[in-house]
Amino acid sequence: MKAPVRHKNSEADLDAAMQIAIGAAESARGFTSPNPAVGAVVLDSSGRIAGVGMTQPPGGPHAEVVALREAGDAARGGTALVTLEPCNHQGRTGPCSQALINAGVVAVYYAVGDPNQEAAGGAETLASAGIEVGAGLREQEVERGPLRAWLHRQRTGRPHVTWKYAATLDGRSAAADGTSRWITGPDARERVHADRAKLDAIVVGTGTVLADNPRLTARMADGSLAAHQPVRVVVGLTEIPVSAHILDDSAPTLLLRTRNVDEVLAALAEYTDVLLEGGPRLAGAFLSAGRIDRIQAYLAPLVLGAGTAAVAEAGVRTIDAALRFRHESVETIGTDLLLSLVPAGVGNLDSPQNP
Repeated sequence: MKAPVRHKNSEADLDAAMQIAIGAAESARGFTSPNPAVGAVVLDSSGRIAGVGMTQPPGGPHAEVVALREAGDAARGGTALVTLEPCNHQGRTGPCSQALINAGVVAVYYAVGDPNQEAAGGAETLASAGIEVGAGLREQEVERGPLRAWLHRQRTGRPHVTWKYAATLDGRSAAADGTSRWITGPDARERVHADRAKLDAIVVGTGTVLADNPRLTARMADGSLAAHQPVRVVVGLTEIPVSAHILDDSAPTLLLRTRNVDEVLAALAEYTDVLLEGGPRLAGAFLSAGRIDRIQAYLAPLVLGAGTAAVAEAGVRTIDAALRFRHESVETIGTDLLLSLVPAGVGNLDSPQNP
């Protein structure tokens, strides 16, 4: 639904405010799980920004409450813009729909409806209180952005899995002698670390640990650790040495003695946003099981001509059985390209491969 604009804010003003709310939501990623990363903006009665908020860590206030507290009395007669439909239930915090009513706002616009039946219904409560309500503002941007993983988990009951890999133009993730440092440039590596700081977990196989001895931490440009560190998950039956970097105290580590993809995901059931950074065999296993929900492919302008392929044994024997993906976006990052892809022939978030 899209309510007609009956207040002083133009559509351009509302759109700009929602963009700010999306930015606030993105900055909350990594800190809110299992709750959604939500952003909110409150405009005063003249259309000026009076408050900006984001979801706080579990047990803390939701984005709307943070924005309303910052706005104070300026919220009365104003407009709230939220990336997710305001919740309508009493959990560890009170219903945001009631907080908006009590604050005296006259209009609420949100991007995405809440699929959680326990929390949904905020729009109806707001409308019943005489507040103008509009939905769908920058909906696709929010669904593909800060709420992607959370919405996926709500709709499928399992974590959202992104496979990230770096490869040359001829699809090699390492040279013939096994060297792979560095395939991509410094800008791409900086982007990877920024993305890691927003995740719940990073998954690798024991083969990657033994071959590369990675730390799998999220680091700032100066080399210091980011405020949030994802759980490092090592999958496989091979023992790893106690001296491995991945066992240090810079981030938590979970060792899973299995090669079964669904057993891995079951062990990660409490997580929402999971990144697969393992080698070609682990990537092939997740692809074969239909458990890749997005691919982030970093392509470097290099040709090796031989070496390790980015993926191995994905269960494909003929071109008709190829696993097909479609582009969501293509970015230039320094000297490299970043392709973001999702399973072909599906909507924004869910896939026939991923029931």
